[in-house]
Amino acid sequence: MDLRDASLTIKDTGIYRRLLGYIRPYWHKLAFSLFLTLFISGTTGLLALLFKYVVDDILIEQDLFMLKVFPLVIIAIYLIRGVSDYFSYYYVADVGQRIIMDLRDQLYAHIQTLSMPFFLKTPTGVLISRITNDVNMVQSSVTNAITGFIRESFTLVGLVFVVFYRDWQLALISMVVFPLVIYPIIRFGQKLKRYSTRSMKVMGDVMSILDEGISGIRIVKAYNMENYEKTRFSAENRRYYRNWMRRIAIRAISGPLIELIGGLAFASILWIGGMKVISGSITPGEFGSFILGLGLLYSPIRKLNNVNIEIQEGIAAAKRIFSVLDTTPEITEKPGAEKIGRIRGDFEFQDVWFRYHGCEEYALKGITFQAKAGMQVALVGESGSGKTTIANLLPRLFDVTSGNILVNGTDIREVTLASLRDNIAMVTQEMILFNDTVKANIAYGLETASMDEIIQAARSANAHEFIEDMEQGYDTVIGESGVRLSGGQKQRICIARAIIKDAPILILDEATSSLDTESEREVQSAMDKLMKGRTSLVIAHRLSTIVNADWIIVLSQGSIVEQGTHENLLARNGHYTRLYSLQFSNE
Repeated sequence: MDLRDASLTIKDTGIYRRLLGYIRPYWHKLAFSLFLTLFISGTTGLLALLFKYVVDDILIEQDLFMLKVFPLVIIAIYLIRGVSDYFSYYYVADVGQRIIMDLRDQLYAHIQTLSMPFFLKTPTGVLISRITNDVNMVQSSVTNAITGFIRESFTLVGLVFVVFYRDWQLALISMVVFPLVIYPIIRFGQKLKRYSTRSMKVMGDVMSILDEGISGIRIVKAYNMENYEKTRFSAENRRYYRNWMRRIAIRAISGPLIELIGGLAFASILWIGGMKVISGSITPGEFGSFILGLGLLYSPIRKLNNVNIEIQEGIAAAKRIFSVLDTTPEITEKPGAEKIGRIRGDFEFQDVWFRYHGCEEYALKGITFQAKAGMQVALVGESGSGKTTIANLLPRLFDVTSGNILVNGTDIREVTLASLRDNIAMVTQEMILFNDTVKANIAYGLETASMDEIIQAARSANAHEFIEDMEQGYDTVIGESGVRLSGGQKQRICIARAIIKDAPILILDEATSSLDTESEREVQSAMDKLMKGRTSLVIAHRLSTIVNADWIIVLSQGSIVEQGTHENLLARNGHYTRLYSLQFSNE
């Protein structure tokens, strides 16, 4: 093993030690299981030791008393072993499932704390694979491996004692084989960890394709891309198969190879020991006891090989899990950040520059504007001009590269994230809804909302009537992403969610861009009620919706090129006029 392999082993030991830390809350259950395991291990050696008396006293000496007693002793031993094995297995499984539960809870909770840049870099399917597949692989390496290692190690020690006790010379000869067994165990473990790591990476890619293909099924079908998606998935699925079969091949060959080595050793010992029995050096019972102990000895060695494989697979999975758990949020609060209560609603951008992680080009360049409490500020411009980026910076979904954003005169980096976001409500064109009831979706983020408040919010959003017409009213489950609702109904539920939050600052990100004319009227009416008395930052797709805005900011390639009221901007006959003329000439 070279230095690189040695350092890897040290690092892996640290990862495994960290993994074992998850056992701590359940140590008493695992300790009880280990106690039972020790008993099971001890009885294995005891059975080999007693075999001498079966041969010499019962079969050769024909002792009738021993014949009556021994079967009862064996039945008692196996009965106690069976009960011990049951409870040992049950408690180990319980601890393993609790560790999986804790790891999944911790992983998902940590993912929720991570910032938006992390999700831009990490596919959803990869995260799902971490929480499901990788966590499952950890369980065996933590609980089964520990109990298996202790059980087989103690069984090994007990059987080694038996064979040395029966004939130390034959035992020494048989021990020569051990180095030949240990080497493949180490080599197989290293290879298996490598292939397990590759398999888990490919599984993340498979889950990503699944997520994209299923969530985007309407587009797939609309563009006749079913065959393309099938081919794409099939290629990754086969790659996963090939990696997994390499893993299976290593698992499959390790056991037979160890048994072959053991068989060669057994044949040699049989010949030497048989000669000693014939010469009268040892009794047939002593040799039978030795052979039984030696035969049983290679079973724990083979099982220890499996334990090593499970540990190596668990370490490979744990590395991927801990890589997520060790990821720190890019958006963090300063120590002693101020917790602000309900604000007036004014905010200001001061020379804000921003670029996304890994991009050289700035998405925003020197953005400066101010919104007084109760104002409606509209952002207009071509796609990619920076409108949505401005909307994402206000609630600190991303942090500015340079410059400042003030809320009520305070830099938003000086206040807690929770108190900042409590003062901001968002309605976006994506219309994010959850597979839950209508009332749960409206009250999302406000667990204390009463049914009367939910209904009032729905009325204000022009949603109450269609909700009442649904089969179970407000208790109707709307399906994944609100699949049971029309576009206009989805948007009105989202508006009701913003209304019930009653935040002083409102962000509307092209909230009517994907709706038909009739739905837009309903939604626009609801949005007018929503914006009343609030400071609104409106990203406009249709300029007709913002002609009455207090202030309009025109963006182009990340910079402000014009700003003013609708009439003032039209009078300048500039960028806004061109956009306005293009849109209305098309209409």
